[in-house]
Amino acid sequence: MRRRAVPLFVLPMAAVLALVAGWPLARTLWFSLTDATLATLDDHAVIGLENYYWLGLDPVWWRAVGNTLLFAGVSVTLETALGFALALVLNRRLPLRGVLRAVVLIPWAIPTVVSAQMWAWMLHDLYGVVNTILLALGLIAAPLAWTADPALALPAVIAVDVWKSTPFMTLLILAALQLVPGELYEAARVDGVPAHRVFLDITLPLVWPAVMVAVIFRTLDALRVFDLMYVLTGNSRETMSMSVYARQHLIEFQDVGYGSAASSALVLVVALVTALAITAGRLRLGDGEPER
Repeated sequence: MRRRAVPLFVLPMAAVLALVAGWPLARTLWFSLTDATLATLDDHAVIGLENYYWLGLDPVWWRAVGNTLLFAGVSVTLETALGFALALVLNRRLPLRGVLRAVVLIPWAIPTVVSAQMWAWMLHDLYGVVNTILLALGLIAAPLAWTADPALALPAVIAVDVWKSTPFMTLLILAALQLVPGELYEAARVDGVPAHRVFLDITLPLVWPAVMVAVIFRTLDALRVFDLMYVLTGNSRETMSMSVYARQHLIEFQDVGYGSAASSALVLVVALVTALAITAGRLRLGDGEPER
């Protein structure tokens, strides 16, 4: 009886998801097969996969794909490493530990558009505080155009994202660390196990599932990044993400069909990367054999 009742509980949620997510996705897929524009939404022709063909030939699209994958890979890696380190520190019995945890979460609590605009001013080549500090320390000889220089724009965007999203990783990893039984650490201390072995043999395996969940969520968020890049660098090709590319064609160029094809391709890339991340997360630490 209980198994038969499961679909009855799942059905309302599935219906809501189909309405909220399924219908817009299906409509986007449909428009990607047409020559629709904002002026001809009600009068367009079906052209099949032609939009996808031209998308595959567009070097700007592939530049956007490369920018997005590089952004996601570097930012998520740095956020995971820094988040793990901060979580280990905050998991210790420190004075004012509660206050420190609250302070660490401040960057994550700030809306992305607000933090991006704040950093845009801080990174300004003439009036930004970042250049002022670096010049005062003698680390640079002249002000740097952090968001305009092609060589610095993407690293600057990644740095801002790491500043904002590391608290998210810290929070999830800290929650996992607090579930590790203290008796394991006590036994390791009594046996004289070195600290690095305690981390590799006790801490990391026990928090690995939570780490992978955090990594997957952050990867999904990073792959669809839009507001951070758009506020800091606009439509610059050096930092353009797949979302910025799709938005440019949908809104500025008013090409709904082609922009919908770019949006559909974005969903495909996100799905593929997510599948790879989930598969990698199932590998055992050390031997590389999949968990059964």
